[in-house]
Formats: sequence, structure tokens, C-alpha cells
Amino acid sequence: MASLRWAGQPADVRHSSMDDLWFFQVVASNETLTAASRELGCSLSAVSKRLSALERRLDARLVQRGARRLALTSEGERYAARSQAILDQVRDLEDSLADQSADLRGLLVVEATLGLGRAHVAPLLSEFGAAHPHLRVRLQTSELPLRPHRRTFDVAVHVGMPPDSSLRMRRLAANRRVPCAAPSYLAERGVPESIDDLARHNCIVLREKESDYALWRFGDTADTRQMRVHGSLASNDGYVVTDWALEGRGVIMRSEWHVRPYLERGDLVRVLPHIPTPAADIYALHGGDEHLPHRAAQFIDHLSAGLSKRLSSVDPPH
Repeated sequence: MASLRWAGQPADVRHSSMDDLWFFQVVASNETLTAASRELGCSLSAVSKRLSALERRLDARLVQRGARRLALTSEGERYAARSQAILDQVRDLEDSLADQSADLRGLLVVEATLGLGRAHVAPLLSEFGAAHPHLRVRLQTSELPLRPHRRTFDVAVHVGMPPDSSLRMRRLAANRRVPCAAPSYLAERGVPESIDDLARHNCIVLREKESDYALWRFGDTADTRQMRVHGSLASNDGYVVTDWALEGRGVIMRSEWHVRPYLERGDLVRVLPHIPTPAADIYALHGGDEHLPHRAAQFIDHLSAGLSKRLSSVDPPH
């Protein structure tokens, strides 16, 4: 089973309880055992056998069998959380020694949403890695909501208030979700004057993060209103949704960081500009422990400066 090692695990940690902790963190951080097997670089049957052996050793069922997505039992959730804490302590010890060096070393794991990760986090992480050649970097993008109890990242880039207060956060950039549409669509269907007018429009919805994607929110923290919208088009890909809007197919509700260049160029027009929308600022998140690895702190600084520059550009994201 020597091949079943988590990326970043010391090569001499094998056939031990510590090895089981590394292994189960990979399993818990993936959506399926198949995905875990790809990350571990071994067969699905090998992962399944290793997991069964671990459950026999602990005399506890850790994973619910037969679920479409990998689902942890209550024992599995507890084992994942406690093992993450233990592994964090090991990494903190190693980081405290490595931080004495001027060169950034080790593994930096960054998690981000698909759209923001592809458009801005990936290029900034590439720049950071190029500036620190002894550092290994890994970006994990996902359309699923952040799962702090399965934390496998050093830094997570999150749009909107994070779901877990145990994570520390730093605000990187201001952002709101704004409704907008192409001038051609508004010329044909009319310009909405009120939130209720959206009921007469083809609203293109983004099926994002397992949320109630058809429920659009307006107002500020003191006075909010929700509107359930309807339309003929929906996608879990934000770029597809925006492309449909640019083609004049309907109204979208998208993050300002994504659509602002189109708004400035006139390709899209803000709908209901007199009605505020709730803040969805961009944050960098990291664990609630006192010691933040120097490489993670440096990257957060790089993110803050880089996002400020990139989001001020008038060029649309690619």
C-alpha cells in the first residue's frame, strides 16, 4: 500500500496510524472514491480495500456505501475533523522550521470557485509559484460550497460571507451580484422598472453551489427582498450564463467582478440600478489556528494586490 500516499505526505510515513490519517483526508476531501483513487494514483479497488481495512481497524463505519456522492457517517465526519487537526499540527511544526528560511518551500494548496479560480486565482497563483521556485502549488476549483469540516486547503478564495465562523478571513475585494442584460434584449422585451417586473422576463439562472439558484436577492442587510425568477435557460457554468446574456437571451444575476467590464463597454446594461443588491465580497480564508504558514500569508498578500489590479481592468475575464 506504499503507493497510497497523499500529495505532500512524507515518503517514510507508511503502514501507520499517521498514514491512515493522510489517506482518509484524501477520501474525505473528494466527491467519490473514484476521484480519490485518481488523486492517490492507484486503482479504485485498492482504495476501497484500504478504506475497508481502516474501518475494520477502527471498528467503525466511516463512509456510507451506495451514495451517489461520497458521504461520511457521523463517525467519519468526526475522524476527518480530528485527523485534520492532527495533520495541521504536524504541518505547523514543519512550517515553523521552514519559515526560518528566506525561500518559500513546501506545498501551498489553494481552493477557489470555478469562475473566479479560472479567471483570476489561477494566473495569480502561477505568478506566485514562478517567483518562488522551491514552492509547490496546487489549485483546487469546485462549484460546490466550501466544506470547512473537510478542509484540505491552506487558503480558500470565497465569494460572499463564509459559511463557517471558525475560519479566519481577510477581505480581498468588494463585490456585489448585479442583474444585467444585453441592450438588444431590453430593446425587445422592455426595461424592468421594479423587482416584480422580473416575473415577465426570461431570467437566466446559474445553478451554483447547491443553492436555491432561482431565488434572486435585492436590498441591503437592513432591508432585503427575495424574488423567485423563471426562464428557459439555466447552467452551472457562469461563463455560459454570461455568454447567453451577451447574445440577448435574457437577464442574469452575476458577480460584479465578472460582468463589470461588459457593463463598462456597454455589452451589458445594469437592470434595476436604483435597487441595491447584497454584498458578496471576496475573501481569503484560512484555518482558525494561530500559526499561518509564511507561504500562505505571502500568497494572501499577493492575492490582495493582484486582485485589486486585475479587477480594475476593463478587459472581460477569459
